[in-house]
Amino acid sequence: MKLFFSLILTLFYTMTNYSQTRDTIYLWPDKVPGQIEVKQNPTQSSNKTGNVIRLNKVTNPALIVYEPKISNNNGVSIIVSPGGGYGILAIDLEGYEIAAWLSKLGYTAYVLQYRVPNKRKEALYDLQRAIKVIRSKNAALGLSTKKLGVIGFSAGGSLSARASTQFSEKSYTLMDEIDTISSRPDFALLIYPAYLDEGENRNLSPELLVNTQTPPMFIFATADDKYGNSTLVMATALRDNKVPVELHLLPNGGHGYGIRSGNIAAETWPSLAGTWLQNEVLNK
Repeated sequence: MKLFFSLILTLFYTMTNYSQTRDTIYLWPDKVPGQIEVKQNPTQSSNKTGNVIRLNKVTNPALIVYEPKISNNNGVSIIVSPGGGYGILAIDLEGYEIAAWLSKLGYTAYVLQYRVPNKRKEALYDLQRAIKVIRSKNAALGLSTKKLGVIGFSAGGSLSARASTQFSEKSYTLMDEIDTISSRPDFALLIYPAYLDEGENRNLSPELLVNTQTPPMFIFATADDKYGNSTLVMATALRDNKVPVELHLLPNGGHGYGIRSGNIAAETWPSLAGTWLQNEVLNK
């Protein structure tokens, strides 16, 4: 029965996402930094395992916009970074479906189509640029004080963590006035993040420059996730630097479940994250 409802939910999200025309914001109007290839539409993998839509090549990074109902808009924006091992993007499971959920809660959600495959450095450029582009857009609308955060899954969690700790580093040549805007997120949610423990003896990855300026974080994973140590080392680094952090580690659930029903972890983290957002973002 759970499997049946999971399939129905997946079908609903797929129909919702592909039956509506959503605004698309392309991040780089001219040359894409670190890229020689000509911009093209993203290509989709023929692999549909797990009923997941996978983008296997992105050369024109973009944001897909999910606006909440006007009556429910709380004024906070969140960029959603799907996972996929930096090789593909699980664009529906960890992108569109997450954005649809966030928009129902009143958040303006942006699904980030960052560069793949094997563009870890360039993916960071894309997320940093996305933060700046949204802030520029908000400023033009007189909403420059509104909060903007990030949420990422697996490799997208790695990307969100990097953006949350490398905002003081100059990563690419400035392209225009937009690039003078800060790329520091106001908050971050890391859901079963990966690749955060690539330091010596599985300690924190050296590229993650955690300090007192790192934004507050919500972190969720499970003990049976092979990447579970990433959550522990990140939470420890945040705690040591007195950065507010909320960590949840369930015994079971595995990895890569998104928000779909039929998995105890997938059915648990959204309510915890929603409460954290309410307390730590909306009420502060």
